[in-house]
Amino acid sequence: MPIKRSRWPAGQLVELELDSKVLKGNALGDPTRRKLHVWLPPGYEQASASSARAPRYPALYDLVGFTGSGLAHTGWKAFGESVPERVARLIHEGRMGPTVLVFPDCFTAYGGNQYVNTSAIGNYADYLIDEVIPLVDREFRTLARREHRGCYGKSSGGYGAIVHGMRYARTWGAIADHSGDAYFDFVYRADWPRTLDHLAQYAKPLRKEGPVNVARLARDTGAGIDDGRVRRFLETFWKKRKVSNDEVHVLMMICMAATYDPDPRAPLGFHLPFDLFTGEIIDKRWQMWLKHDPIHMVAHHKAALRSLRGIWVDCGWSDQYYIHYGSRQLSQALAAAKIDHVYEEFGDNHSDIDYRMDHSLPFLYKALKP
Repeated sequence: MPIKRSRWPAGQLVELELDSKVLKGNALGDPTRRKLHVWLPPGYEQASASSARAPRYPALYDLVGFTGSGLAHTGWKAFGESVPERVARLIHEGRMGPTVLVFPDCFTAYGGNQYVNTSAIGNYADYLIDEVIPLVDREFRTLARREHRGCYGKSSGGYGAIVHGMRYARTWGAIADHSGDAYFDFVYRADWPRTLDHLAQYAKPLRKEGPVNVARLARDTGAGIDDGRVRRFLETFWKKRKVSNDEVHVLMMICMAATYDPDPRAPLGFHLPFDLFTGEIIDKRWQMWLKHDPIHMVAHHKAALRSLRGIWVDCGWSDQYYIHYGSRQLSQALAAAKIDHVYEEFGDNHSDIDYRMDHSLPFLYKALKP
């Protein structure tokens, strides 16, 4: 049945613009001036901002997945609801109370980021914590304390939410992780053979049939640094008018390398975890990735996770990136550390899962309400 959007008060969407000092000089040359959407719940404008009795609200920050921007979550959606429409309905149905929603733009030339600081992309954790949150708390009547502030997201956004709950618990009071990247040995490793095959098209000299000196070629490509093919791929990708799904997946693997193993001294500012020619894993480099895997991070952030007022994790049991295995291990690690959390599974995959917010956002509101 089509959604009838006129049944309940819609609230108000406000657009701000932030010229970031944190993002200035970022390695990709991405814009520092960013739009920021903030949704104010129904009834917000009825109270005078100057009144001492004007109500203040919890705030929820929306962290979108790879190739997304927060601005994409506030627009019209076919056969469904935008996030503000969804929350307006949930408030109308009495399933949660009025909440301020914040939709930051963290898109990059690499298709997004994982909401962490990295010299190869930019300091997007600092951008959120040191610039976006203070701006929102100054401009709107939020309850400007971590006990009343939460974040949630899907995929890369889910990863960002759980990692922020670990590393920045002084900022966040509760988090929701929808199908967030975890168990990198499954989630990312399976994509690297296809990535290497695609990047081989950009190798020089061009491949020729006949004898191959594997030892020499492996020597030239086995240090975990770009021999030029990644740079050529990126230059081609950024010039294209239309990109394929396969190319976006290659870009995603490059983005993850730039996130998990940055090095300003390396070509392009990061290392690669596989030999570009033989496909052999470079253990030293892969260990750098695993340090960022949430299932391994739990042990180092127990106190921070225990301080949160709510942790929500979910996944579809047919996730095409095999994230359900990582989500289960994450829940297992949290339980072993005696960290209270909710873990749920749904009978679907990684796509079009906003409906799960009907479960997670009321959970977050309950954890964060005054």
